[in-house]
Amino acid sequence: MSVNDKLLKTRFVVDSGNPHISVDTSLCDSCQDSACLVVCPGRCFEREQERLAFSWENCVECGSCRVVCSRKAVSWGYPRGGFGVCFRYG
Repeated sequence: MSVNDKLLKTRFVVDSGNPHISVDTSLCDSCQDSACLVVCPGRCFEREQERLAFSWENCVECGSCRVVCSRKAVSWGYPRGGFGVCFRYG
């Protein structure tokens, strides 16, 4: 089963207004490698007109973005109980 197939079986319980992850995109403007664009399986990071856009709602809580970010722009914590990603759903 491919990663995309597995992501289709993943359920997200979004805690609206209370993100478990935040990105200081001002630190991303001067980043040359943008590793977060490559490693994020949820595709939460995108380049829009030379600026980084981040959407936390599809985060699978793997922590890859935090590990590869050389600028330390990612702040990550666990979601509140009952929220976040539910693997092996479906």
